[in-house]
Amino acid sequence: MTALTPPEGLLVPPGHGRTVRTPAQHVTFKVTGTHSRAASSFEVVVPPGFDVGAHVHARSEELFYVLEGELDVLAFEPLVRTRDNWQRWESGSGNRVVRATPGTVIVVPPGCPHAFANPTDSPAKMFFQASPPPDHERYFDELLRILDAGGSPDVAAIEELRSRYDIEQLTPLRHG
Repeated sequence: MTALTPPEGLLVPPGHGRTVRTPAQHVTFKVTGTHSRAASSFEVVVPPGFDVGAHVHARSEELFYVLEGELDVLAFEPLVRTRDNWQRWESGSGNRVVRATPGTVIVVPPGCPHAFANPTDSPAKMFFQASPPPDHERYFDELLRILDAGGSPDVAAIEELRSRYDIEQLTPLRHG
């Protein structure tokens, strides 16, 4: 008879985890699909001027928790999906974009348009979970390779990458 090894949890101290850095994002992988069947978890620093653009996932569910700073956030189906400025969108029930401050939680079910932007002069920080893993992990890694190629970002390659990872971009991503 052999003794079973008890399962062990994962502890990721502050400042630890693999970090992906680009001019537009600073993402630290905290929990990956290697450690969780439920979700990938990241710490994200959102620089001033960054706008992820409104987008939607057919399969993924996401959770955002604002840790520091302020972000404009959207998590609803608008009356009209305009291609320019999601900050002006309004839902059929009257929901509008909200200024999220530390402690704000945003849960985004599959099929729900959502976005975040940092309209302030200071970086914001959030905890971000995406389910199922490891789709967002792979997306961030592949996006970094495209952006590291030098020169202007390959828009066609980024669009193809997004389509493979369940990201339908509704309004443009902007940074800087």
